[in-house]
Amino acid sequence: MADPQEPGPGSPQPAQPHQDDGLDLARAQTRATAGSTPAARRRRGRRSAAAEGTTVSGAHPDDRDPQLLGAMVDKLVGEQGWELELRVRGVFARWPELVGDEVAAHSTPETFTDGKLVVRTDSTAWATQLKLLTPTVLRRLNEDLGDGTVTILEILGPHGPSWKKGRLSSRDGRGPRDTYG
Repeated sequence: MADPQEPGPGSPQPAQPHQDDGLDLARAQTRATAGSTPAARRRRGRRSAAAEGTTVSGAHPDDRDPQLLGAMVDKLVGEQGWELELRVRGVFARWPELVGDEVAAHSTPETFTDGKLVVRTDSTAWATQLKLLTPTVLRRLNEDLGDGTVTILEILGPHGPSWKKGRLSSRDGRGPRDTYG
């Protein structure tokens, strides 16, 4: 049988001797109250949030901190897949820089679909001139947009005049030339 003077496995341990400086009491008190302070609760919350995989603001930047507008726009463009469309629109805006001021004064890009850029000129003479410059213009566009982006450059002359005047007109008429006797 066990001696009643000796502590058993379930009985409390005798108190450790007390030191005169009181640091042992302060440490014991700190350990006892460590989990109940607001800062400790926040730390526990951070640890549990980190364990769940969520981001928590702290001393280092994260996604919840204010971001630069340019960085956020770049992120949005990348997520939506708008890179090529924006580069093409940039070509439309920089048309004079790419083809030269004189050519740009007489031509404008209209549409870009599936590698085909449609350019409208203000006269048939400029349409012919731009057709002769097609290899150079294609090379410049592909240098700017990426190789193989523009494969076809379609050059259109000016819009023809409309002979439809007034509310009474012939649907399949040949225009004014059939009235010149």
